[in-house]
Amino acid sequence: MDFSYITDNQKRFIDELTEFLRIPSISTLPEYKESVQQAAEWTASRLQHAGIEHVKVMETNGHPIVYGDWLHAEGAPTVLFYGHYDVQPAEPLDLWNSQPFEPVIENERIYARGATDMKANVLLPVIACETWLKDANTLPVNVKFLFEGEEEIGSPSLAGFMEENKELLRADAAISADSGRMEEDQPASMVSLRGLAGVQIDVRSAGGDLHSGLYGGAVPNSAQALARILDSLKHEDGTVAVEGFYDDVMERSDEEKETINATFSSDETFQQKAGVDRVYGEPGYTPGEQTLIRPTLDINGLWGGYQGIGVKTVIPAESHAKVTCRLVPNQDPEHVIDLIRRHVERHTPAEVDALVFPLEGKAYPYMLPEDHPGLKAVEEAVQHVEEKSPHQLRIGGSIPVAGLLQQLLDVHTVQLGYSVFDEGMHAPNEFYRLSQFEKGQKVYTRLLQELAEYLE
Repeated sequence: MDFSYITDNQKRFIDELTEFLRIPSISTLPEYKESVQQAAEWTASRLQHAGIEHVKVMETNGHPIVYGDWLHAEGAPTVLFYGHYDVQPAEPLDLWNSQPFEPVIENERIYARGATDMKANVLLPVIACETWLKDANTLPVNVKFLFEGEEEIGSPSLAGFMEENKELLRADAAISADSGRMEEDQPASMVSLRGLAGVQIDVRSAGGDLHSGLYGGAVPNSAQALARILDSLKHEDGTVAVEGFYDDVMERSDEEKETINATFSSDETFQQKAGVDRVYGEPGYTPGEQTLIRPTLDINGLWGGYQGIGVKTVIPAESHAKVTCRLVPNQDPEHVIDLIRRHVERHTPAEVDALVFPLEGKAYPYMLPEDHPGLKAVEEAVQHVEEKSPHQLRIGGSIPVAGLLQQLLDVHTVQLGYSVFDEGMHAPNEFYRLSQFEKGQKVYTRLLQELAEYLE
C-alpha cells in the first residue's frame, strides 16, 4: 500500500479537520450540549464517508457515543479504534491570539481548541481505513470504532455503555489515538498510565454561619476541622497516611526505573519547569518515579467561609475540599475511595460532621504487557514510515478507556497518537502540527497491515 491517496487528498483532509474544529464540543458545560451532539453527528458522517458500515450515534446517560465497523476480513483479527470528539473549555479567552473555534493555520500549524486533544488524532484511523478501501476495496483487518463525547469529564458514561455492549465492542486489540510524544521527531507509544479516584469532603459544624463576636471560642469551626482532616491525609515526609493505601501497589523493576530515570528530566530541570524551589514527595523515589509509576494523593481545591474583599467575622458552618489520587497497577479506584472515606471517619473531630462523596471520572491504572503483539505492530509501522523506533512512554495522567477495556472486555490497548506535548493541550493557543497530521495518516495506514500480521 503506497501513500499516494493520502498525498493527493491532503488538502481535503485539512479542510475536514478545520470544519471539525469549528464545532465547540465542550462536554463539561451544559449550554454546549447541542454542539457536542453536532460533533457526534459530524464524526458519524465522516466514518460513513470513509466506507465504514453500521455507523450510529448511540445514546448514553450523558453525551452520545459514535460507533461504526467494517467486518469483511474473514479470518483476520478485529481491532477497536478509540478516540474522543469532546474538548475542554477555551477560557481564558483573552490569552488566545485567535478565536478558539475559528481555526487558523500559521507556519504549518493549525490553531484551535481541540486541535491536538484530540480531533486531529480522531481522523487518523478513519483516513487510514478510507485509504485502504479506496485503493484496495478491502481492509487487512476487521475494524470497529468507538468515539466518545465525555473523555474530558472523565468518561462517566463509558463503563455503563461497555457493560451493555460487550459483544458489539468485542475485539482482539484496541488502538487509542488519544496519545502523543514528547518531541516532534521522536515517535512514541504510551505503555503505562496511572488511574484516578477522587472525593469531595464536606464538613458541617453548625446550622448556619455564626458571628464570631457572639459565638467565637465556644462553638466548632468547620474550616478548622476540615484543615485537621486534610492534614491527617499525609505524613510530613510526603507519604500518604491513609491506612491500606499502598497495600496493592505493584513495585516496578529496577530495570524499568533505570529506563525512566535515564530519560526523565534532571531534578534541576524538573524544578525549573514546575517553578518550585525543591522537589518534595515520597522518600526513596526520584521525581520521574514519583510522577510516573507511584500513587499520589493531592488536595485540588478547598473552600468555606467568607472569601470576599475585607473582613467578615463569621464562623463558617460549612467547608469543603476536593481530593484526587493518581493510582498505579493493582490499585482499584472504588477501594481507594473507600479507604479515604474510612480514614476521614476516623479523623473527623467529634464536634463536627463530615461526609465523603466520590467524584465522577474514575479511571483504572493501565500497563501494556511488554510482549503484546499490538505493540510490535506499532513499532513496525512507525519504523516503516518514520525510520525510527518509538520510545515507550510512561505517563502520569489517566485515560479511562484503557483500564476499562482491560477490566470489562479483557482487551489490551496500544496507544498511538501524533500530538506533541508542547502543543498547548487544554491551554490557550492550542495547536497541532500539520506535518504530524499527514505522518500519522501514513503510519495508521501501514499499521492496519502490520496488525493483520502480528495479531494472528
